[in-house]
Amino acid sequence: MTSLLRVVVADDERPARSYLVAMLGTFENVKVVGEAADGAGAVELIEREKPDLALLDLQMPEVDGLGVVRLLKKSCLPLVAFVTAHDDYAVQAFELNAVDYLLKPVERSRLAETLQRAEERLEEWSEVSELRRAEEAQLRSAIAQYEQSAPSSYLERIPVRTPNEIIILQTHLIASVIAEGELLHITTATGERYTINYRLKDLEARLDPARFVRLSRGTLANLKMIERASPLPGGTYTVTLSDGQQLSVSRMQSRLLREQLLRL
Repeated sequence: MTSLLRVVVADDERPARSYLVAMLGTFENVKVVGEAADGAGAVELIEREKPDLALLDLQMPEVDGLGVVRLLKKSCLPLVAFVTAHDDYAVQAFELNAVDYLLKPVERSRLAETLQRAEERLEEWSEVSELRRAEEAQLRSAIAQYEQSAPSSYLERIPVRTPNEIIILQTHLIASVIAEGELLHITTATGERYTINYRLKDLEARLDPARFVRLSRGTLANLKMIERASPLPGGTYTVTLSDGQQLSVSRMQSRLLREQLLRL
């Protein structure tokens, strides 16, 4: 007897979520093990239920489908199919990778293809364990490709995972971002500190340049929180933020800082 394909659905719009869950119920080989109304709930649900497949709405508030993938523990990452209403960029990014996508309104025949593909990959994983790691790498590659091709929209919120919950940081409240290898250490205006796994140059590209400035190769700062710039020998500076942080400015960025901030 073939085992059931365990699926979770995440969509912030109840009618769309109910429609998809009902359609999944028409497949004998599928069991919906949970549904989530937002990205944070999807992370919790997936890590608890460990489904075979997650159908994630690409455009959810605060924590979107991409954010869910980033926040999941690597050991809990299932097969993923993104669901989107009108996103040609998602199609371009995902159809060339080992990630599936579904366009709303989802057609049953197209959903059947996704489910069949998921079953085939699960069978391949059971035979060749290395394929799962390759699948995860392709998923992250597809996400990076999507973000590069999608129309630019600056981040207003950043989801940050802590041991007990997911914190939603408002970007205008971030004082600084400091890179340490593959990790980014974020300090807020009120002194809270958080760490995320993200590349600084990728985050910088998604932050409003009118709000954030690069101080050095590994540091971003909130422009509105820079209170003082102290010159150092060699033409560089140390800036002091409103929360008391003192950050060094590289020689190249000191030149830009003089042009942008230190002139009337």
